[in-house]
Amino acid sequence: MTKRPALALAAGAALFLLAAPAAPATAAPQRSTDVQETVTVDPTGRIAEDGTVTLSGTYRCVGGDGAAFVSSNVRKSSTTSAGGTTTVIQGIGGTAAVCDGETHRWENSSVPSMEVAPGKVSVEATVTELTFHGILPLPRFHAVERHEVTLTKA
Repeated sequence: MTKRPALALAAGAALFLLAAPAAPATAAPQRSTDVQETVTVDPTGRIAEDGTVTLSGTYRCVGGDGAAFVSSNVRKSSTTSAGGTTTVIQGIGGTAAVCDGETHRWENSSVPSMEVAPGKVSVEATVTELTFHGILPLPRFHAVERHEVTLTKA
């Protein structure tokens, strides 16, 4: 067979395969577009006598190929002597996350280096996955939530 008829035959076969209907999938894998990725923060947190702050909530993520975790922090704003505002952010632990599309609970605890008292605080929770691009681990953010929490004595 010469080159021209062989190329024409190959091109025709490729067009035929592209036009053929795809076979229906019986159990398609879950994609991140199928499930809404979320993280929530419970409206009440705890502060122990020793200063340990405990925050909790739920999360749901999918498509995790790398190490994933739920981190949380407390934000505290105060007025400076010059009349401006300063914000201090303190991390409150981290929990390993499973990105399987199911809803899971998370709970983080630590003793912050700044003074935190019972009452209202601003809390942020984030579901993050570390994915490697070559040798460099880069964060992939699945979900973020920020809202007010009332810290009560434990």
